[in-house]
Amino acid sequence: MVRNGIAAYQQADVNTADPLKLIIMCYDGAINNLRAARDCIVARDLERKADAFDRASDFIGELNRALDFERGGEIARNLNALYNYMLRRLMEANIRLETGTVDEIVGLLEELRSSWQELANGPREALAVPVPVQPQPQQPTMLKAGAV
Repeated sequence: MVRNGIAAYQQADVNTADPLKLIIMCYDGAINNLRAARDCIVARDLERKADAFDRASDFIGELNRALDFERGGEIARNLNALYNYMLRRLMEANIRLETGTVDEIVGLLEELRSSWQELANGPREALAVPVPVQPQPQQPTMLKAGAV
């Protein structure tokens, strides 16, 4: 019964979160699942390890799918390459039971999460998309004699 209440609360949190909070939640989910996967590698709990790797990969995949290449430009392309790198490395770590690789990816995710958290904590107007200002047509001016 309590578990259903927690799940409902978490679902409500996701449904009402702003986009930045959702991104941070995805980072948290990936980081927490990778820490669990690392613990499972150490404990040789291979079934739980596989589940934790799958969930972490799902969160990273969701971050990757959320990228807007048109508006994000080079940053989105760089994040895409980084997320794909992480997913490849996690697949290797999952197969080879490499805790060092898991630690590497957790470090990358924590660094990125920190940057997104800073952005979320900043002034909201800094998040607004700038609208280009159209120059106003200049009113014709009268030239004084000899001014040219």
